[in-house]
Amino acid sequence: MAIPRAARTQRRTRIQVEKEEVILQAALDVFSTQGFRGSTIDQIAEVAGMSKPNLLYYFRTKEAMHRVLMDRLLANWLEPLRAFDADGDPREEICSYIRRKLEMARDFPRESRLFANEILQGAPNIEDVLKGSLKELVDEKIEVIRSWIKAGKLAPCDPYHLIFSIWSTTQHYADFDVQVRAVLGQGLASDTRFEDAVRFLEGLFVTGLKLAD
Repeated sequence: MAIPRAARTQRRTRIQVEKEEVILQAALDVFSTQGFRGSTIDQIAEVAGMSKPNLLYYFRTKEAMHRVLMDRLLANWLEPLRAFDADGDPREEICSYIRRKLEMARDFPRESRLFANEILQGAPNIEDVLKGSLKELVDEKIEVIRSWIKAGKLAPCDPYHLIFSIWSTTQHYADFDVQVRAVLGQGLASDTRFEDAVRFLEGLFVTGLKLAD
């Protein structure tokens, strides 16, 4: 995991910790709207409300800030998948995964856009993670799904594309929230849209995978 420059000092003060978090939140705002390539240290410093030299005391490069944010994001983003339990009921496990992914789309839209921007740019900063720890985790959970299929608990399906489908349908509600709210219109585009999405997607996957309701 990337470590903020100031964190390498022997004694880290409360003010240092607070400043780092201010910078990271500003960086998240800028990266999630401008993308990594379109973002600059000057933009982040302006959003953070501090001088560029002051910011550079904590993070020498925008790459360092971006990597800390991506490490945080991936740790949180992958936790619902890590929780996939081979001994659990397939319906409960899959529905729980859908719900947790939608909750993250609702609660962390900037992080979702940060990740989407990184992927759209070819994942230059996290390709090692995608091909390494992410692939290892997905492969592990693919075997869980295959075991359910083999045991007759789940209809035959391609496990990889099942996970891809859950990723795409849930993340849509973060990355395309403006479109969702515009199409739903006033009244329907309230916070209940996420609960409506949960019910629909649970029904969609339960029916499609022939899970016992």
